[in-house]
Amino acid sequence: MLKLYLNGVFWFLLCLNYASSLTSDGLSLLSLKSAVDGGDTAFPNWNDDDSTPCQWTGVTCANISGVSGPRVVGLSLAGKNLRGYIPSELGNLVYLRRLNLHGNNFYGSIPDPIFNATSLHSIFLYDNNLTGRLPSSICNPPRLQNVDLSHNLLTGTIQKFLGNCRQLQRLVLAGNKLSGEIPSGIFPELANLVQLDISSNSLNGSVPYDIGQLKSLSGTLNLSFNRFTGKLPESLGDLPLTVSFDLRDNNFTGEIPQTGSFSNQGPTAFLNNPSLCGFPLQKTCRDSNSATPPGTQSVTPTIDDNDSKKGLKPGLIILISVADAFGVALIGLIIVYLYWRKKDSNGCSCTGKRRFGGNQKSKFCSFPCVGGFPNTDSEIESEKGSGVSVSGGGGGGGGEGGELVAIDKGFSFELDELLRASAYVLGKSGLGIVYKVVLGNGIPVAVRRLGEGGEQRYKEFVAEVQAIGRVKHPNVVKLRAYYWAPDEKLLISDFISNGNLASALRGQTSTVLSWSTRLRITKGTARGLAYLHECSPRKFVHGDIKPSNILLDNEHQPYISDFGLNNLISITGNNPSSSGGFMGGALPYLKSTQTEKVNNYRAPEARVSVNRPTQKWDVYSFGVVVLELLTGKSPELSSPTTSTSTELPDLVKWVRKGFEEETPLSDMVDPMLLQEVHAKKEVLTMFHLALACTERDPDIRPRMKTVSESLERIRT
Repeated sequence: MLKLYLNGVFWFLLCLNYASSLTSDGLSLLSLKSAVDGGDTAFPNWNDDDSTPCQWTGVTCANISGVSGPRVVGLSLAGKNLRGYIPSELGNLVYLRRLNLHGNNFYGSIPDPIFNATSLHSIFLYDNNLTGRLPSSICNPPRLQNVDLSHNLLTGTIQKFLGNCRQLQRLVLAGNKLSGEIPSGIFPELANLVQLDISSNSLNGSVPYDIGQLKSLSGTLNLSFNRFTGKLPESLGDLPLTVSFDLRDNNFTGEIPQTGSFSNQGPTAFLNNPSLCGFPLQKTCRDSNSATPPGTQSVTPTIDDNDSKKGLKPGLIILISVADAFGVALIGLIIVYLYWRKKDSNGCSCTGKRRFGGNQKSKFCSFPCVGGFPNTDSEIESEKGSGVSVSGGGGGGGGEGGELVAIDKGFSFELDELLRASAYVLGKSGLGIVYKVVLGNGIPVAVRRLGEGGEQRYKEFVAEVQAIGRVKHPNVVKLRAYYWAPDEKLLISDFISNGNLASALRGQTSTVLSWSTRLRITKGTARGLAYLHECSPRKFVHGDIKPSNILLDNEHQPYISDFGLNNLISITGNNPSSSGGFMGGALPYLKSTQTEKVNNYRAPEARVSVNRPTQKWDVYSFGVVVLELLTGKSPELSSPTTSTSTELPDLVKWVRKGFEEETPLSDMVDPMLLQEVHAKKEVLTMFHLALACTERDPDIRPRMKTVSESLERIRT
């Protein structure tokens, strides 16, 4: 209380002394400086004798129509390791649109007056130590769209007033101490809600039936790690088909409904609910008709001596038993045979054996060859292109002799359905035009149009596509089908909804690149590359690893795209060039057809055209990507004289020089990572791995298998 009183006195004196010099927005911001421990050190350029705060660190200003002078519209101080409380005076910033204080050590409650900033549309306070209840004034800003208060210490219940946030698009309250039941009547009011994550709390009771009215929801509905009880509301099946459920670790009971969106969920969505049964869980529900009705007595019929004499002879009984045993054994052998045949057809087995004619072996196969493919139906479109048709110039079917072939047998649709579907341009490059196409079942796919030539090379094209289609790994974009005709060739793959790493690094998506996120992306990309090098049917060389070819889903899992396309382009007659990284990916903007910049992710020897691609090219490119993740600096900013020669890019030389001269790590690392002090050892390990990958001599560079194994030893 004494501290609050002294800060109040300080605020009053500040207003008296500087009202004539500093703007009212500046005075409101100074309240934050006084509320933070060591404010003078934390905000060295927040000077109270300035006339405006627009040059202060973390402050964004803009000119408002009808208002004199620039006003504060953004405050971003994320990951600064600030310790203090959030002052209510920030609510005086009436034109504030975005408040971002995540990744600090703010404590105390979220002050109600902060939502007097009526222009607020985004507030990010996650990863702090905030306590208390959800402010009742949270919905005061009429245009509030994004609220992320996750991973704090908030208590209390979810109140009905949240239904007043009618423009809300993202509500993330995960990792708090919220409890109690969710009242009905909230979800029907949130017609614009795209993301809902209330996982890892202590919420209980049944899930309101009206949750099925969240018609704009996409991505993952996350209710996991709570104490919800009762049956799953069938209304969840009314949610869009692209929504993934995460209902793990609750106390749901009864049978899983088999309607609507429920049919698209895998077993992971329902794990650790002991009393839940039915498909897709491997726990069948009891047949209520077979149970003995309560109040009745089970009667065992009596058998008299005459009946016993009419029984089967012992010899016949033995003969029947032997026949039954033989039949069961035969069925078991057939099942085992089919199982191992399927495993071998995928190119890898869990025992580490890989089949190319039946006698080749790779000990490493047991590490990266992970069966199955995660759901990637979740979709958040950042910007739609104009609707276009994906059919060729020859009319329906793309020309005579056209054939649509599904590589994944569980993924089937008709050609007419594909050609009638709504399509949006995602990008264009030397590797073809890419569209996002939403099929009739609501599932989006990415469709790449290749060249129109290559009519005489059909068998070569099919062989190449089939080889790409056999690649099955959770960190590699999956090719689902292809279409061939003389005047049209299409590749249909999974659509990855959260853009690519290049967009995330440049702040063009909502992805926050924390240390754990960067480590997850690095590990997943290494696994995918190691699989392509060691276990894929042809031991692929990607040849163009860079951030734009690393796609991200909503959980920030990486997917390697565009491998094997250069050969397909040469078959179809197009001129291959550096790809835009769009295969299966969503982009926040349309790529122009401007001249491609020199690719500074490529190894020095890769810039000599006579050299054939090798796996060590990929290792080098991966190392440059890791250096960019660590430093936040792009190698594309290299000077023209450097990028056009076989010299190392400026980024690689700069990092090497820094280690040779023992430059402090704090001067080399992305400032966002400096706040994660516990990760210092892991960051240093990553630097050493990246430098090993970017050795000039390719023979010195490690294999991706070794790199991946080293990364796995770094904590998550």
